[in-house]
Amino acid sequence: MAQTLPSIVSGEGGLTRYLEEIRRFPMLQPQEEYMFAKRYLEHDDTEAAHKLVTSHLRLVAKIAMGYRGYGLPIGEVISEGNVGLMQAVKKFEPERGFRLATYAMWWIKASIQEYILRSWSLVKMGTTANQKRLFFNLRKVKGKIQALDEGDLKPDQITEIATRLNVSEEEVVSMNRRLSGDASLNAPIRASEGESGEWQDWLVDDSDSQETLLIEQDELENRRAMLSGALAVLNERERRIFEARRLAEDPMTLEELSTEFDISRERVRQIEVRAFEKVQDAVQAAARRQAQALRTIEAEPA
Repeated sequence: MAQTLPSIVSGEGGLTRYLEEIRRFPMLQPQEEYMFAKRYLEHDDTEAAHKLVTSHLRLVAKIAMGYRGYGLPIGEVISEGNVGLMQAVKKFEPERGFRLATYAMWWIKASIQEYILRSWSLVKMGTTANQKRLFFNLRKVKGKIQALDEGDLKPDQITEIATRLNVSEEEVVSMNRRLSGDASLNAPIRASEGESGEWQDWLVDDSDSQETLLIEQDELENRRAMLSGALAVLNERERRIFEARRLAEDPMTLEELSTEFDISRERVRQIEVRAFEKVQDAVQAAARRQAQALRTIEAEPA
């Protein structure tokens, strides 16, 4: 990707010119995108990579505009998003059947969010998945519950925010205070078991990257949807046995199900195996249909 991308000059005028410039790059049809992706993947064709990147610059700009509320230069936010886009192009595998935009949006968001976290003071930034979720959502939730006063939150507000964001109340209090003002990296902190040190000694993130978490969540939801649809191929008895044996947190025994349906344990086992095979076939068929649909989506002119 040696070719240069359009640059953003500081100021609103520079941003306007940049947006006008990137609109000149054509959007790729699915067949074109697939061809360029294959050429880059198999032959390291930088011209093909450039086509893929420039055709998605508008996507980066659109996503970046959603992060204007953090007080950072929008040009730099867009530039960081472009870095994420280029990383996505490098790792994109067209044979999986998904469009580049679907894959790239997670890389773009992850790159922008990491830039925002780096740009705030290290004491303010979140270093775990929960803290990152708080960092990017706390102000939004405070606005929804009308918690607009400066300073510490009220106990009921803390409880509501913790519930909404699925974090602890202590994390809500801590992040709210961090977002209220800077603190020194050399400020003393006392850890558990009598250990002590400074803030900078404890700023380590062992969690998965934002991009990895988002992709895993998207894939999990997709699998759940396909499984739910696949269960429709089972009759009532097959579904009951399959769910009781394969999906329940506390699976029922063959003996319990044999009593419920007044059949032998071996017959229950046979029905379970047959139901599993039917669901497996249905899920695989759904995956193939989804891949085909993603290859042909937007093929027709708008």
